[in-house]
Amino acid sequence: MRTVKEIMENARRARVVIPAFNIPYLPMVRPIVEAVVAQNAFALLEVARLEWTKFEAKSMAAVFEEFSRWSQPDHVRLHLDHIPVIDEDNQRVDYLTLIREAIALGYPSVMVDGSRLSLAENIAATRQVVDVAHPAGVVVEAELGAILGHEAGPLPPYEELFASGRGFTDVEECARFVAESGCDSLSVAIGSIHGAVSGVLKDQPKVEARLNLDHLERLHQAAGIPLVLHGGSGIKRDHLLAAVQRGITKVNVGTEIRQAYEAALRQTQDVAAAQQAVYERTTWLLRDYFVLTGNRDLINPS
Repeated sequence: MRTVKEIMENARRARVVIPAFNIPYLPMVRPIVEAVVAQNAFALLEVARLEWTKFEAKSMAAVFEEFSRWSQPDHVRLHLDHIPVIDEDNQRVDYLTLIREAIALGYPSVMVDGSRLSLAENIAATRQVVDVAHPAGVVVEAELGAILGHEAGPLPPYEELFASGRGFTDVEECARFVAESGCDSLSVAIGSIHGAVSGVLKDQPKVEARLNLDHLERLHQAAGIPLVLHGGSGIKRDHLLAAVQRGITKVNVGTEIRQAYEAALRQTQDVAAAQQAVYERTTWLLRDYFVLTGNRDLINPS
């Protein structure tokens, strides 16, 4: 069976994107897996720390257990998303203990987020995780640059953020970071934003973000590894598809399917109806937005 690292490299070479669907509610696992299998696609299913601290994913162990019930490894693998060194509330996190727990559970892929640290500190924290994960055969995603949206309070106007390049990943820092940290993939900031996770904003549509594609191309040349786009919901489709041709291999999708689940549950008070809404939205994303029907045969053939 191919490793996540091998599948990611296959996707990078083929210029095919791997969507990674976040799980803030455990009943979302089954419909996402079923939609990916029905489309003969390949995707990751992932959970971030904030999804068990601010939503109802419960824990990384609970997600692993639920995923194991519906596991289809030819089509879907598990990933531990955003384990921050400093979280969205500016609190220090015991990130290495959480990473070790994920490895012990059997997560094949993990992410450490040191983006709120200095460059040297981010490299050191990522290197720590790499040194723990690689001997266990686990791949490591890291983040460089500031992808905004999870912080408390409103963001500045999007166009102001984009025009200023605030938080964008620096090309020279990118080359150094990859060389010194040993990470396998890198989340970069090129214009996307995270969906809000608290307050009334979490139910609002996201800004239709754009991507600085020229900057992305320079980052891909500097990095030489698969690049990851966080905040994937709501991006202009032509920008997203162009980004895949310029080095984006993995795209995180959270708000798009979370809001589908929450809206259906509010309207019906029926978990099965909410699961159906997730299935339909995931199918639309795979088939119509990303155009990935049948891509599993290309990047993870039997």
